[in-house]
Amino acid sequence: MIRPDPATAPDPVTTLLVIAKEPVPGRVKTRLTPPFAPWEAAALAEAALADTLAAVAAAPAVRRLLVLDGAPGPWLPPGFDVVPQCAGGLDERLADAFARCEGPALLIGMDTPQVTPDLLTVDFAGCDAYFGPAEDGGFWALGLAEPDPALLRGVPMSTPSTGAVQRERLVAAGLRVRALPRLRDVDDAGDARAVAALAPHGRFAARLARCAAARR
Repeated sequence: MIRPDPATAPDPVTTLLVIAKEPVPGRVKTRLTPPFAPWEAAALAEAALADTLAAVAAAPAVRRLLVLDGAPGPWLPPGFDVVPQCAGGLDERLADAFARCEGPALLIGMDTPQVTPDLLTVDFAGCDAYFGPAEDGGFWALGLAEPDPALLRGVPMSTPSTGAVQRERLVAAGLRVRALPRLRDVDDAGDARAVAALAPHGRFAARLARCAAARR
């Protein structure tokens, strides 16, 4: 594999952020229940989070920040700063996450365990923002060369138009937006099977296989 010359390679994103919820039964991935029991849904959420954090840990960054609702557990690898999510709606929590950053930042959630370090290796040369649309109409990634919490506050979250509204907010602010690939969030059992097929060697796929085997 030909690797870029370190002398000419772009600087890494200053901060990679993951916004996540502690995988507690009954509090995460409730749309997976049924067919899965609450403890199985939580185990799948933990596997998805572990896969996501592993990808972030392997991607170039100056700082890695977990913005967490809950308490960290054994699924947290070394090298992450952990801060609590603020109160309020998701738009406020995302805005607050960016407010903690200085310099370029890329934020993702815990719902795309198929994410890879390559997808998270972005270069802001020639653009001001990165936008990763999700299949359900939301977005799985948002990057800002100059973090501005106002770009997120007031955006309606968890609707089929969330992604379109957020992207338009970036464009209306005069930002040059570069697209990331469209990914599928894990919301229901169909999503779980589809995402596991995309990353068959990950923790999430292994956990899903164990849950499925237990039902046979």
